Amino acid sequence: MDDMIAALAGWRRDGWPVARVSIRAAVGSTPREAGSFMLVVPGALAGTIGGGRLEWECVARARALLAGTGTAGELEIPLGPELGQCCGGRVRVRIERADDVMLDAIVRDAETARAALPHLLLFGAGHVGRALARALAPLPLRLVWVDPREEEFGLVPDGVVVRMTESWEEVLAAAPAGAGVLVLTPSHRLDALIVGAALERDDLRYVGLIGSRTKRRGFEAGFRAVGLGPERIARLVCPIGDRGIRDKRPEIIAALVAAEIVERLLHGDDAGAEQ
Repeated sequence: MDDMIAALAGWRRDGWPVARVSIRAAVGSTPREAGSFMLVVPGALAGTIGGGRLEWECVARARALLAGTGTAGELEIPLGPELGQCCGGRVRVRIERADDVMLDAIVRDAETARAALPHLLLFGAGHVGRALARALAPLPLRLVWVDPREEEFGLVPDGVVVRMTESWEEVLAAAPAGAGVLVLTPSHRLDALIVGAALERDDLRYVGLIGSRTKRRGFEAGFRAVGLGPERIARLVCPIGDRGIRDKRPEIIAALVAAEIVERLLHGDDAGAEQ
């Protein structure tokens, strides 16, 4: 959505006419759900209604509308052999020219949706931390990247909030309920302090720690020694991104962890509670 809003700002600045193509209803197997939409201008587009022949034909109709050779309206489109797609469902698509009122509403809705995105705190800007920042930045979440070492961040992806601080306690305390925490600092002691404080909270959706099962067992013993209850310790996800793939390249680790974040933080009903 951020990419769409950025593109829209440029189109409006340049005075381009804009059409909106939106899915008003979806029945059966469809590539996108009702409410999905895309914006189309004569030479570009942003967003998607699912790709394929469906999208190709709708974009053509939207550009015809903008050129004055087509009309606005709604289409009932079966996603079957006659369209060259085999989803088997059916969608109702509306194609319309977007005026300033509609475009302003799209921007407001995007800002509201962004404010409601789950927060993820990423503690650590080492080699895996940098790979994770790149992998997680495109996801629908608010990523806060925390490390006191300025030189470790490198090129920060767009949309990522950097907190260059040693005051991890303040950052963690400010995290809203439902947030996630990923811990991969260069210090096992610091890892333990952050993870322990995160597990003390009962409102975080995900608490992940980089490391092996041996590291986990050591941390569990330490947490028990300081009185952390077994139900809280059980919420810890360690190793992170554990899908039985033995590959320690940072980019592979980041891809596996990103999939885990989607499952546990963005879609899980009780993310982080199951092992």
